[in-house]
Amino acid sequence: MVKMKRMSSHNSNWGWFVLLIVVVSLTSVARASRPGWRRQEVDWRATGRGRITGVRHPEQQEPQLVPERASRQPRTVRKTILRKEPDSGEPSLGLLSLPTVMVNVIDSPPIAGFVPWIAVAVTDEHSDDFDWVAEAHMSVVGRPLTNSPQTDFTIGLFDTGASVHLIGYEAANRTGIYAADLLTPSETELIGATNSVFARVSHPLAVFIDGLAAIDASRMILDTSSMVGQSNVSIVVGNEPDPGRPDLPTAIGSPLSVNFVTVINNDSPITVTQDGNDYTGPDIRFYDHFDPRIPLYENNIPLNLIPAGAMNVQYIIDLEAIMEFVFQPGSPSTIVGNLAQSLFFVNSVDLQHGTHGAVDKQRFMVDTGAQITVIGSGVGSRLGLDPADPDFEVDIQDVTGEITIHPGFYIDSLQIPALGDWLEFTNVPVVLLDVDSPEGGTLDGIVGMNLMVDFNLVLRGGGLFGQDPPSLAYEFIRTPLVGDIAPEGGDGVVDLFDFAILADAWLTTSASAGWNPKADLAPAGNPDGRVDFQDLTVFTEHWLQSSAP
Repeated sequence: MVKMKRMSSHNSNWGWFVLLIVVVSLTSVARASRPGWRRQEVDWRATGRGRITGVRHPEQQEPQLVPERASRQPRTVRKTILRKEPDSGEPSLGLLSLPTVMVNVIDSPPIAGFVPWIAVAVTDEHSDDFDWVAEAHMSVVGRPLTNSPQTDFTIGLFDTGASVHLIGYEAANRTGIYAADLLTPSETELIGATNSVFARVSHPLAVFIDGLAAIDASRMILDTSSMVGQSNVSIVVGNEPDPGRPDLPTAIGSPLSVNFVTVINNDSPITVTQDGNDYTGPDIRFYDHFDPRIPLYENNIPLNLIPAGAMNVQYIIDLEAIMEFVFQPGSPSTIVGNLAQSLFFVNSVDLQHGTHGAVDKQRFMVDTGAQITVIGSGVGSRLGLDPADPDFEVDIQDVTGEITIHPGFYIDSLQIPALGDWLEFTNVPVVLLDVDSPEGGTLDGIVGMNLMVDFNLVLRGGGLFGQDPPSLAYEFIRTPLVGDIAPEGGDGVVDLFDFAILADAWLTTSASAGWNPKADLAPAGNPDGRVDFQDLTVFTEHWLQSSAP
């Protein structure tokens, strides 16, 4: 998260307007590497549009940095949840206890999760000067800002942790924002650990998004037919970065996601390459709330839009410019209600580490733009964590390019209550980091996408006045059984139906007519293009195995 301050081109008696994209208080110091530790270079997204550039850990440890789904098949168990009395610290079945619930237990999630990459396009659609409220659209409206809109799109983040839409300098040039002269004189200061950078506030325009599946990966041409978006929004646009400083990322935030249903299919990853950069992420689709194509999952995590009382998505007019009869945004569009820039929060999170617990925490934000899970120092102190004795460390580069080091820990348990089966994660990697809350103070933590790599998700936006509350539904992605090749897609058991398919493909190769690659099971992970005794051996090792819990 980044602290933003409004800076007008006019002399100001109004003072600062403080805006949260998601504000990070960097409570760490740069220090030399610990003796006996080694550093691995990574490129992960941290909350606050920062990047994690490295992970440090003891030489003898090999932490799971990226998802390996097969090692985390869930255990579905029935549990009686014991809460701790506030003063005694002893388990109790008193007023704070909960009934027995079904819990999906997932052990050892990775440190970093998936990145929700999306295609982003821009048009000039906006309302008149006296209408500051954004309008949602199920198709592209307005005129593109370039002559080649099918290729002049950019790739950015679907980022529920961002309270505004942000487009970096290079992306703003590609999409035509600079050439169309859509920038106001107002600037916003993005504050890092000790330095800051400035970005521009745009005139009202329209942004549209779709998942990577909308891109023809071979020709890098964008199909705009299924894009959704908002018009009459003011966004934050990056200036050309100074030498040695990073460009601002492109992130489409909660002001858009609140209007739509977002389906994130982690079982269908997609990779595209733009300007030599590879982008791999889940298949993401956007729908109207009543679209029958939206998957229905049995397990549902209630969310809150906090602070409550949000009315709409709108920008704040530049009051000083009005005195000169100029009508333009002074601050970008956010979810507002009494100037509250609302974001999505989980109803409750319970944490346990050794004999210490922190239960029923209600200030955990859901941040799809964060690959890591974060806990604040308040929760960390309840869990007995010592920043001087971490299990690992991460190097976080902020928007100014400055790098600071933050402690990380493996905590015993993190539970998220749900309607249906609860979620429990054990041996959970978390980063200790204080993040400013839109309500004031700091967050209890952030639910990052490292906890969600094993699920297909349905994020229902909402929470504005007149809307239903938001929610996050999930379905576990079960790793396909080796040898479960019949019928199409498998039936959850390795049996005679599968053996019949293997027999039909016996001794064929990838050059054979009617070649069936599903029967090519060996060597594991790198099939050799021939169905023979190696494949039969692998098949017999999994005979009669079932995916049933």
